[in-house]
Amino acid sequence: MGVYEGRGQLAKGIKELLSRWAETKGDWDDSVSQNFEKRFLIMLEMDVRSATSAMDSMAQILAAVRRDCSDDSTG
Repeated sequence: MGVYEGRGQLAKGIKELLSRWAETKGDWDDSVSQNFEKRFLIMLEMDVRSATSAMDSMAQILAAVRRDCSDDSTG
């Protein structure tokens, strides 16, 4: 699996999780659920955003490395 595919799966997963959480909050909206959201989901969402950003950077670096390696092999 490439970086972009992994990034896509990660982004899709967090989107699905947050969608399901929004549905759940319709039935479970008390101090415990709010604490759960603050302790886990908000932090997870921020971590996933950081990870996908890092994956974008890594994909660019890998593309440059591949380009440089293919240029060196033809010279």
